[in-house]
Amino acid sequence: MLRRFFRLIRVLSIHWLGGLGVTLTTLSFVLFVALELLRLLGVLTNAYLGLITYMTLPAFFVLGLLVIPVGWWRLRKRTGKSSRALLNAKLDAQDLKAGFFGTGIGVTLLMLTLLNALFLGGGTVRMLRFMETPAFCGTACHVMAPEWAAYQDSPHARVACVRCHVGESAEAQVEAKLNGLRQMVSLMSGHYTRPIPTPVHQMRHSQETCQGCHWIGEVYGDRLKLKARFGEDAASTPSYTTLSLKVGHGKPSGARGAHWHAQADVRYASIDGARDQILWVESTDAQGQTRRWRNAAAAEGAEGVERRMDCVDCHNRVAHTLEGAEAGVDRLISDGALDRHSLPHLKREALSALTRHYEDEAAAMAGIEQQLHGHYRRDFPDVYTAKDKEIASAVTALQALYRRNVFPAMNITWGTYPSRMGHRDAPGCDRCHSRAMIDEAGRWISDDCGLCHDLLAQESPEPFQFMMPASEGDPDQHQKRWHQALYKRSLR
Repeated sequence: MLRRFFRLIRVLSIHWLGGLGVTLTTLSFVLFVALELLRLLGVLTNAYLGLITYMTLPAFFVLGLLVIPVGWWRLRKRTGKSSRALLNAKLDAQDLKAGFFGTGIGVTLLMLTLLNALFLGGGTVRMLRFMETPAFCGTACHVMAPEWAAYQDSPHARVACVRCHVGESAEAQVEAKLNGLRQMVSLMSGHYTRPIPTPVHQMRHSQETCQGCHWIGEVYGDRLKLKARFGEDAASTPSYTTLSLKVGHGKPSGARGAHWHAQADVRYASIDGARDQILWVESTDAQGQTRRWRNAAAAEGAEGVERRMDCVDCHNRVAHTLEGAEAGVDRLISDGALDRHSLPHLKREALSALTRHYEDEAAAMAGIEQQLHGHYRRDFPDVYTAKDKEIASAVTALQALYRRNVFPAMNITWGTYPSRMGHRDAPGCDRCHSRAMIDEAGRWISDDCGLCHDLLAQESPEPFQFMMPASEGDPDQHQKRWHQALYKRSLR
């Protein structure tokens, strides 16, 4: 059997094209098996090797199979002989003798065909599974480095990319693969936008993605959110904003709070691709009555792209959050990674070091180090000598913060991808909750802050400043009483 196999290989390799095909097919198969064994043993884990194993090698394998019959056809054309005559000249009579299952060479060829089919089938399955891994999505294409860095540090780091970006249906799978081919062509030709524009308009509705895990009927109630912000004075003095967020729930009956939007039938039209400028909003109640508000500030005749509101209209960076420079520094100080008690003007110098323009990451790493060392060596020589470890630790933390959020090669800097959760750094709730959104009766969508949250402190010296006793003579007594009354009313 083995001798017959090698004789068949020699016959197929008579023409140089056939020999090339046999070589490509054999090498691809051997390399695939070897690389797959090394992967199973844990020796190889790089995503680029996955591209070679599951995409490049099967492609060369198929190319080799296609070249072999071309070489045989060219040989027949050159010699003017039939396939039977060529086989009679190169093979023994025993190989061509017909048996119960056909000729011996035919059986060998059939077995090789079945082996090829098994290899291609298995390779295709492995390729599809590999293409659905987060490592493939995040590391195979260099343009995804920002999203990969954010994803690994997100609450969804253990959720596969395809769960949100593809969906479960066969239609979703086909659409995703076709879209992936278009993206591959764009990458290979260099014709892609830097930074990659958001939001992703091909994303499926949250009913098919988010709600596969998150239950909209869950009663979250109110949640406390405390944000510490540090000043740029010598002590980097903290101030606090504390919110009682009215998350509520999305149950069909009695939905309330911010999650009312997850259950309600709300549609809108955006003028721009970023969905910052809203042309109109409409809501349909349980009785089928629709009410529409139109943006009075929009240009006459403006047209928009219609969309049903879902989770990602607010939670737009839920798995790929990139921090702003100030928010990142505040977090590092709050976590103790930056020691404001030991290093004067730490907040100011950290922001100055981070927000300078750098040509690339290497220049940024050097610039951050030079900024902090230069400041303390020049202006606080005693601190520079006594607190060298704290300064080195601050440099390391700020360099990591920069690498995590800024990617010069993709033109991504601080604030390129803002979060829509709120309205501090970019348009969020106020895209729709605005007095410019007016219905036919002249009424606007309420922009009352109390719809979403109660203020317990706002840039205050204490985390619960407005909840403290309002005594006579206190300059903030009226503000405290006002916020306390609002908060108590929301708890009823």
